[in-house]
Amino acid sequence: MRERTHLNTSISRYKDLEAGLDDAITLIELGEMEGEEDAICEGEAALDALSEEAGKLELESLLSGEADANDCYVEIHAGAGGTEAQDWAEMISRMYARWAEAHGHKVELVEESPGEEAGIKSVTYRILGLNAYGWMKTESGVHRLVRISPFDSSARRHTSFASVWVFPVVDDSIEIEIDEKDCRIDTYRSSGSGGQHVNKTDSAVRITHISTKIAVQCQSERSQHQNKAKCWDMLRARLYERELQIREEQAMETEASKSDIGWGHQIRSYVLQPYQMVKDLRTDVETSDTKGVLDGDLDQFMAASLAARIKIEGDTIDTA
Repeated sequence: MRERTHLNTSISRYKDLEAGLDDAITLIELGEMEGEEDAICEGEAALDALSEEAGKLELESLLSGEADANDCYVEIHAGAGGTEAQDWAEMISRMYARWAEAHGHKVELVEESPGEEAGIKSVTYRILGLNAYGWMKTESGVHRLVRISPFDSSARRHTSFASVWVFPVVDDSIEIEIDEKDCRIDTYRSSGSGGQHVNKTDSAVRITHISTKIAVQCQSERSQHQNKAKCWDMLRARLYERELQIREEQAMETEASKSDIGWGHQIRSYVLQPYQMVKDLRTDVETSDTKGVLDGDLDQFMAASLAARIKIEGDTIDTA
């Protein structure tokens, strides 16, 4: 149903573009015939807007994966390094939240483990919006920060790491069977903000799928029952994403994009000192606008990664 809605929306937008192009050309021609400069300017402005919209549609045409139209979950974990790494994890969390908001998506907190002094140890949230997973899926991997640490009294330069993992929300049309006896269910007290209810009851839930060692946790709801229900949904999503990844690995004959928590697979570097640069190590796309990137301006990196992935898949199919 989601894919059909997406297709109908895309067709409608293409038709609107075509109609808008005809209107703009007609307006410019009438302006030239009548010598009305305002009409010509209005038509040219309309053409500029149509060109921008066409560019967006071209990018969205890259989103052809099975679950690309779905909402997604985003997990962020701080690497080794204590407060510095935990602050970096919080910066990344804010960066993706800003990206989502700029695209009209909604962000829902699922679970958060605050840092000891600042930042976060880990966070999981859900991004709701058309093509959320399609855009975000290439962000999975290790992100590296180089900067003068605000937590170092000697003002030394530090390198910090955080891992990001993105997986799609599974809708009811996709059947993922999980046997409860294959899972371990733990309950614990919530650690985040939430008023008087938090830290007084064991309402937070963690479910671990024993054979795959995939673990999910939720503490955003007030009751253990609600948190458990969300955990089952997330586990279904993780297992589905795992199946999608296995298929992609088989087709592309490459290793998965998620590496061990030891930070061996960096996808992007964010350098704030001694110079300013953000560089994607997979596509070589880079920019000196570090502030813009950390404020959520990520489309150029996402689009390049999507295009590179599709090219690799196409080359693999051609040579198969």
